[in-house]
Order: sequence, then C-alpha cells, then structure tokens
Amino acid sequence: MEISVEQIKALREETGVSIGKCKEVLTEANGDMDKARELLRDISAKAAAKKSDREIGAGVVQAYIHSNNSIGVLIKLACETDYVARNEDFIHLAGDIAMHIAAMGTETTEELLEQPFVKNPDVTIGKLIEEAVLKIGERIEVAEFVRFAV
Repeated sequence: MEISVEQIKALREETGVSIGKCKEVLTEANGDMDKARELLRDISAKAAAKKSDREIGAGVVQAYIHSNNSIGVLIKLACETDYVARNEDFIHLAGDIAMHIAAMGTETTEELLEQPFVKNPDVTIGKLIEEAVLKIGERIEVAEFVRFAV
C-alpha cells in the first residue's frame, strides 16, 4: 500500500516524531493511523528503556496554580541536557504533569506514572513521558514534586 504524504504529515503533526519514523510505522500498519499510533507507543517504550541508564543533569522547575488559588504544584522534571530543558515541548510537558498532579491529588511518583492523563485518559503519565523521550531523544523523569492545597 502506498502511504501518502498527507498521512505522514498528519501523524508527524500529531506526535512530533520524525518523518522517517512516521513513514516507517504507517507502512508497517498498512496506512491504518490507529495501528501506527500504537506502534509508535511501543517504539516509545523501547526507546525510553534504552535511555534509562543515562545520567540526568538538567531539567526545569514548573509551577501550576489552579484558577481558584486553592491548589498549587511545583514539579522538577529532569532531563540529560540544558538544551532539552529549554525545549518548548519539554517545558509544556512539565506544565501538563503539574496540572495533572493538581487535578488528581497525586502523592507519589509511582502513583503518578500509573495514572491516566487527565487531558487524554487513553494514555498514562508514564506513557506520556515515554512518548516525549521518543520525540525529544533524551531520558526524562519526574525527579520530585509537591502539591499544596488549602
């Protein structure tokens, strides 16, 4: 089956994964976008596992304050390099995770990684991070967080 440029472009825009990898999974999935997404999730998990022994030396501290000012979260999301720590996707990921912690009342990192993401319940926070590892290319982990509530 011939994979169209539009299919590759759509998957690339949705996931942020390289054009070559998008074409590869679409070809393997015979053009089925849902199957291609699932293949990318599997590849993301493998990529994250391969990078798990890399040293973490940079990151960001991100804050989220709920609109009623009664809940706040500070999170330290770690990565390997300053270059990635300044990446908009990485900073956005930290903000999304902080917002999720505020919404869910999460207390531990282990609990956090298993929870379905509030913006997309089909994906856990752990899978969200794995997808970011594939997209960004570095090890990423939630180093620590604290949730405050009145």
